Amino acid sequence: MKHSYKIPCSTAHLKELRLFLGKVLSGLDLGNVDQNSLILAVDEVCANIIIHSNCDEAESIEMNVIPSKDKIIFEIIDGASSGFDINAYDAPELQEIIKTRRKGGIGLMLVKKIMDKIEVNQVSGKNCCRLYKSIN
Repeated sequence: MKHSYKIPCSTAHLKELRLFLGKVLSGLDLGNVDQNSLILAVDEVCANIIIHSNCDEAESIEMNVIPSKDKIIFEIIDGASSGFDINAYDAPELQEIIKTRRKGGIGLMLVKKIMDKIEVNQVSGKNCCRLYKSIN
């Protein structure tokens, strides 16, 4: 069963998104750590869209959660003029981030570690990021 939710393009609404994800994921056979890891990854992608795509609150981000027997797909759809391909992102080494005291750069690294597969493409003129996670 597909679960859908839409929030205005504002970081003030990320809490609502996390609550929605928590409700959906609590109905699945996942442990607490797995649920929180997935929520963290999806929240990070949505936060980056809001912060870096220059969208405003009049626009929205659509979220679809599509669970099946062996995996969960998270679709994050936004109307930004250009998309960011997380797969092309070359994460810096953690030691380099610590050494240079750089702020940022860890979130996308976490997303790539938590999720099994990430797809980014355009659907009807909108950006669609699909995050895949296998479940037992």
